[in-house]
Amino acid sequence: QVQLVESGGGLAQAGGSLRLSCVVSGSFSEDYAVGWVRQAPGQEREGVSWISSIDGNTYYIDSVKGRFAISRDSAKNTVYLEMNRLKPEDTAVYYCVADLLVKFINAVISNGPYEMDYWGKGTLVTVSS
Repeated sequence: QVQLVESGGGLAQAGGSLRLSCVVSGSFSEDYAVGWVRQAPGQEREGVSWISSIDGNTYYIDSVKGRFAISRDSAKNTVYLEMNRLKPEDTAVYYCVADLLVKFINAVISNGPYEMDYWGKGTLVTVSS
């Protein structure tokens, strides 16, 4: 059983920075990825970024490219999302998610929902203007 525990988040001013952390416990039998999905008030969930377990390849949605950086510390089983130059539109609940790598790839290709099997409880990020 995989469990995800997020930390970080909180309140930041526009232009500021925050870092999210996700501790991953458990294991997968195949190649997997860990990432972040966010949901803003009244909006649908969207995949923000993810990182592959096999080669560390990363993905970002266009709206965060150049501002957010995802990384992993394998020794600590932790994935980080460094969020810089924050904007009010980044305000959302951020969920750490994990699943087989192929499901992340399919979500990007199909521009479909991130219906992953494993979710953290979410952490709120609020960016004030």
